[in-house]
Amino acid sequence: MDLPLANFPTFETIRFHLRRAVVNDCHDLFELYSDEEVTRYLPFTPFITIDNAIDELNWYDTIFKEQSGLRWVIEDVEFKKVIGTCGFLNYEKEHHRIEIGYDLKPSYWGKGVMKEALQCIIHFAFTTMKMNKIEAKVEPANQASVKLLEKLNFYKEGVLRQHEFEKGKYVDLAILSILRSEYM
Repeated sequence: MDLPLANFPTFETIRFHLRRAVVNDCHDLFELYSDEEVTRYLPFTPFITIDNAIDELNWYDTIFKEQSGLRWVIEDVEFKKVIGTCGFLNYEKEHHRIEIGYDLKPSYWGKGVMKEALQCIIHFAFTTMKMNKIEAKVEPANQASVKLLEKLNFYKEGVLRQHEFEKGKYVDLAILSILRSEYM
């Protein structure tokens, strides 16, 4: 990412802080990613040790240092607990394109949490990072995720058939996107 991101950006909404992950978050991340409901549509199996969460934290640091992506933890302001993550990956500098991803504890599903968080980072991507396009790749069966993206004005471009091999099988991925011209 050829961007002026020497410092990790943070955001505050009414209910949440979006911030850089720190070592003390590893237990919350373990709790998040050891849940089979959370990892059902993710390209990895549920975490089984705290070391898996530490590896995840290290990956967040790596993609930021490489400027290939950003991953925020979503901290519930009231309970001071990490309840999910969101961010960007696969930055394509020459095309001004980036991919969005997110996950959340099931007890927070259906409460507008992710919409609130994603609105912050989408705004940041279009205004500060100067992206032209934000893409999302979602398993078509993950209807909650597809509906969320549609509420955020993402357009379904199509389906990438048997696009990835995950958990022993090929999976289709719906591709949705929003353009800067549609956002602004």
